[in-house]
Amino acid sequence: MSFEMLQNYWGPDLLRANAFIGLNLIGALLLGILVGYERSYQGRAAGMRTYGLVCMASTALTVFVGFAPLWYGGSSARITPDPTRVVQGVVTGIGFLCAGVIMKDGLSIRGLTTAASIWAVSAIGVLLGVGFYAAALLLALLSTLSMSSLHRLESTLPGRSTLDIQLTFRQSFQPNIDDLARIAEARGYRVMRDSLTINFSENQPLWRFAAMAVERSRAVSPAQLAEELAANRGISSFRIVPVRN
Repeated sequence: MSFEMLQNYWGPDLLRANAFIGLNLIGALLLGILVGYERSYQGRAAGMRTYGLVCMASTALTVFVGFAPLWYGGSSARITPDPTRVVQGVVTGIGFLCAGVIMKDGLSIRGLTTAASIWAVSAIGVLLGVGFYAAALLLALLSTLSMSSLHRLESTLPGRSTLDIQLTFRQSFQPNIDDLARIAEARGYRVMRDSLTINFSENQPLWRFAAMAVERSRAVSPAQLAEELAANRGISSFRIVPVRN
């Protein structure tokens, strides 16, 4: 490699391109931090650093495609990259990262909102990379608003909730699914019979099933259910977990 070729990498065109890309990366970092702060505030594993890095990486992988004639010091003027394939690669790579934050615990699936927001922040980076700055800013604001406010709005609207219930019965007690269904119905819940699993350990039957509140505002709270289960002589132990998605 000659000295003249090395000078091409520091030519005025390349310096301007680097400055432009650098400004895009700074903007991507700020927008990623904006969206990531909501997750960090909620105590999630993926926070400001993760979102900032994802947004910057998506921007970097998209914006440099627009400067193909300047690649390798301007010696690749004949290269014609396909931006759509770059975006496809970004989305595929983010898919692996999103899969890592989704965890299944019994009937609950956690991390879906975080995974969706990471996917959204990669789209913010892509919009920045191709120059749609206003759209990128709007998407960042809408993503933050969706995660911070829609949950509170959702809780005020009529809806249903589901509980993951695990009951361990005493040896002398014979549980009956029909009796459980009637008791649950009297308290505003419907036993989802197809979710019932039965185990037998240490001479004690263990039942696990989902109970769905027919109307969330009228159903007995999990705390009240816990008090009733604790007073039941046929149950030696129990576990109640709200199902979250």
